[in-house]
Amino acid sequence: MSSLSSSSSAAAASHEASGIQDEATALARLLDVSTAILRQAVDLVENGLTSDEQLTTHSNYIPGSTIGKHLRHARDHFALLLDVVSSPPPHVLSYDKRARNTPMEVNRNAARDALNECIAQLQDVVPKAKMAEPITLHAVTPFPQVMDTTFGRELWFAGLHAIHHWSMVRVIAGELGIKLEESFGFAPSTLVHMESKAKM
Repeated sequence: MSSLSSSSSAAAASHEASGIQDEATALARLLDVSTAILRQAVDLVENGLTSDEQLTTHSNYIPGSTIGKHLRHARDHFALLLDVVSSPPPHVLSYDKRARNTPMEVNRNAARDALNECIAQLQDVVPKAKMAEPITLHAVTPFPQVMDTTFGRELWFAGLHAIHHWSMVRVIAGELGIKLEESFGFAPSTLVHMESKAKM
């Protein structure tokens, strides 16, 4: 996981003592974390995988799972959210409206391009967004649900959701003998905890 940018850290420092975090700082932190999470996937595709077949190999431990499917599924959550908040209100979001069997599931170049496009979209949309921008979320759980949420909450969720899928990618990579960086598939809070323990 990459560290937060120096500008974000400096902006946050003056607020941490009082527990106050301004919106620009909060958005910058979410942007940093989201970007770092997606860049882990880019690094996997560019430097970890050696063939397109590794994207489509089915796991022996997680039925129906492939690395390509997990990368696409997690990336889609970011893209759906960004598309919705970039459109005129009212913002209505459904994570169930995803395209499946896309090129990024089977081709490393397509996966790299789709992930990098999502990172570019994050960097364009997030700085101009509002943490509390209202969104109506439609979900199937399996019963239809409609609930109120915000852009900030959903961006936070998209990051944690991706980490959850990266952890399953780690399992499949292990089956294929692919070595990943140590932080791949760990939640940011876990990495902070591990770092604090290492300093003791």
